[in-house]
Amino acid sequence: MKTAIYPGTFDPVTKGHMDILTRATELFDEVIIAVAADSNKATLFTLQERINLLEEAVRDIERVKVRGFEGLTVEFARECGSKTIIRGLRVVGDFEYECRLALMNKKLAPDIETVFLMTNSQFSFISSSAIKWAVSLKGEISEFVLPHVEQALLEKYRHNL
Repeated sequence: MKTAIYPGTFDPVTKGHMDILTRATELFDEVIIAVAADSNKATLFTLQERINLLEEAVRDIERVKVRGFEGLTVEFARECGSKTIIRGLRVVGDFEYECRLALMNKKLAPDIETVFLMTNSQFSFISSSAIKWAVSLKGEISEFVLPHVEQALLEKYRHNL
């Protein structure tokens, strides 16, 4: 069975993330969404909140699991029995960062491959950061996130005002 991990902070999960995930399930027998506890980003949602939002998002998608992890992505991949890391690319600017990350992972774990999937063009401008910024300014975000994620964002910002 071919298993891939799809790592990220998913703070919050977007329709762009879901596009990459759905397409990854067509390529692999199992996809594990690896929700990173450690990040160089300050997250709005706790690790458990992000896991819960993702579990709700994927509840009807077969062969997908959601797991939180700490530490190196390649070590988590090994723990899951995966030799593949899925990474999404939106725009050319993503490529430089993702390429450096993939090269570092390859150096750390030569047996693990990174597979890049380009997001559908309708999602190419969506980022979790932009969504958080928009909702903080009371912008309309329903076309970028699933309804339960929008609700969680609205509740989070209502409490932080």
